[in-house]
Amino acid sequence: MAQSIPSTHVASASPANTADPDVVRVLRDDGTLDPATDPKVSDDLVVALYQQMVLVRVLDERLVTLQRQGRIGFHIGSLGEEAAILGSAAALRDDRDWIFPCYREFGAALWRGMALQSYMNNMFGNAQDPARGRQMPDHYTARTAKFGSVSSPIGTQITQAVGFAWAAKMKKDDLATLVYFGEGSTSSSEFHNGMNFAGVFKTPTVFFCRNNGWAISVPVERQTASASFAGKGVAYGIPGVRCDGNDIFAVLKVTREAVARAAAGLGPTIIEAMTYRLSGHSTSDDPKAYRKDEVVEAWKKRDPLARLRKYLEKKQLWTDAQQTDLETKVDADIKVAVAQAEKTAPPSLESMFDDVYAELPWNLREQRAELLAGPRAKGH
Repeated sequence: MAQSIPSTHVASASPANTADPDVVRVLRDDGTLDPATDPKVSDDLVVALYQQMVLVRVLDERLVTLQRQGRIGFHIGSLGEEAAILGSAAALRDDRDWIFPCYREFGAALWRGMALQSYMNNMFGNAQDPARGRQMPDHYTARTAKFGSVSSPIGTQITQAVGFAWAAKMKKDDLATLVYFGEGSTSSSEFHNGMNFAGVFKTPTVFFCRNNGWAISVPVERQTASASFAGKGVAYGIPGVRCDGNDIFAVLKVTREAVARAAAGLGPTIIEAMTYRLSGHSTSDDPKAYRKDEVVEAWKKRDPLARLRKYLEKKQLWTDAQQTDLETKVDADIKVAVAQAEKTAPPSLESMFDDVYAELPWNLREQRAELLAGPRAKGH
């Protein structure tokens, strides 16, 4: 994989930057693929990815509604970033590679096998929540999907992914780790620690930076004076590549190449997927306070779902009838998951003592007994 070529632009969030000469692109505006960069993805895989993108988009919209209704407390979505997340997840080897998420990658967890019901249980924090109700909504984990735990502090997952990959290398396990982070996380010490360690020890790590334009309300140009985020790998001896993050074929291509490089023992790669966050940072954020509508509208014209659907229709792989059927099924599946999650009891009080020690020490056993025997506030 080639080293990033410095762009003439500072690493801004303009759609025009995806046309820079060093940015990998596959999907053309007319819905065809560039044969020079085509990763040769099967029709079945492309259709499955599109279906998953629709599910993720509808979930985002539904969860925002649930939060506004007061039925869940929080949601942090991936509106506009679906291709970057799902394309990279689909490029991994299902039986061995691990994901260390940021907090927008629920689509990757679902793609890798986390049940929709399990995700919805986390959103409601009930007794079946994989995080046991101890985390905010959208802070989930799925060991069977080889998907690590979500943590709010930025960048912490980067050093974890590198450490996991280093351990695998020492054990001679054939696996790679992919770690997601936003461009804002490149300002954290964990990013630099992780990149430096990975570069020195050649860990099989794929650093996947979603350059979505904003670190909450801080724009890209306030995060770096570098021409790109992929270019930051140069200082650590790590090759970097930029791709159009709203082009699922381009994301698949560069991630596959990075995983193959890691598997061959050649070390890490940093990928900068150039995309855009069409919604607020979370349901606690009002993006109208800090960004202009015309910029958002320009990115809406690069909507990854619309671009992929145009490709599918051009190849006669998708119809309006299929779209209607899919949306009906997705709607029904989400309603079932929400209903089940809402009627599931909250975690038991004593469960707060679980999952910390293999054998609970005497002092915590005493505290648990005192808690369970103690008075309860009215209504609890």
